[in-house]
Amino acid sequence: MPEDARGELIDGRFDYRLQKDGRVAVTWYGRPVTTLAGQDAQKFLKKMDGLDEHAAQLAMARVTGNFKRGNEKGR
Repeated sequence: MPEDARGELIDGRFDYRLQKDGRVAVTWYGRPVTTLAGQDAQKFLKKMDGLDEHAAQLAMARVTGNFKRGNEKGR
């Protein structure tokens, strides 16, 4: 079963922005959801590098915790 079976992440609802202090702000429809700092921020940025749009949406959904519970795995 695909992780986004209902196609809910197609619209690009999640986004992220690197801040001057090195933190990463993850937003949902432009509203702040979570902020990553330090090693978590660096790990997130490294993971995002090279992902296509859909895979990036899935990764941001996971990091915010706004993801259907069940079969997702931390990768």
